[in-house]
Amino acid sequence: MTRPAGPGAAGAGRAAPGGAWLVGRPPRAEAEVSLYCFPHAGGTPGEFVRWSEDLPGVRVRAVQPPGRASRLFEPPLHRMADLVEAIVAAIGTETAGREERVAFAGHSLGALVAFEVARTMEARGVPGPDRLVVSACPAPPEAVPPGGVLHLLPDLELLREIGRRWGPLPEEIRADPDLLAYTLRGFRADLEALETYRYVPGPPARCGIVAIGGTGDPAAARMDRWSAHTAGPFALHTLPGGHFYFRDRRHETLRLLHAAITGPGP
Repeated sequence: MTRPAGPGAAGAGRAAPGGAWLVGRPPRAEAEVSLYCFPHAGGTPGEFVRWSEDLPGVRVRAVQPPGRASRLFEPPLHRMADLVEAIVAAIGTETAGREERVAFAGHSLGALVAFEVARTMEARGVPGPDRLVVSACPAPPEAVPPGGVLHLLPDLELLREIGRRWGPLPEEIRADPDLLAYTLRGFRADLEALETYRYVPGPPARCGIVAIGGTGDPAAARMDRWSAHTAGPFALHTLPGGHFYFRDRRHETLRLLHAAITGPGP
């Protein structure tokens, strides 16, 4: 089905041009699915863009919010609503008039952002994904960690907490004070967006949901509750590993992902 022209996203607010928000490899003529990837807190799009090498028939695009990668020096956004508005506008503009199917995949915080973007597009009548893959993230409203204070920690404490929860930042970042400061700024903004997020109940999404988690990640034990957020098909998969299971299980992860977004159902 050809998508209607224009994003159709009323109230796009602080949206930036699609070219700034979305990055990826050159389009594939044979692509049947456009996959939009949503990085984790502090994450960059490059890791997900490289997935295109092993996803035949899929055009991979990754969300790049301000404050990271090539937008590192731009002020980041601190609220979920601002992220969602900008991404809805960017994806809606890019997919207007295109015929391939659309799918979303998000890891950790990215899963929550992808979910909110998908249901916002549905609520506004903007053509959105027919499949949503959520990774390493409990379903709302349990996705928000208790306490809500990580984004308020001083830099050194935040750096230690990042290392404890998700693993240390790369040495080249930690060794460069300026680069570290900008990186922590983006991480802090993402954590603030997560910790200030409040789920507003609404109709379940029409798109099917596929949930994937690592067996050693506490989030995986609660991911079955994503089934309540879809009126379509649902599937849950677990792979050996922790919060970033996909880095050690790339082949298995991409096999599951490819089947989820190109097949008839989860």
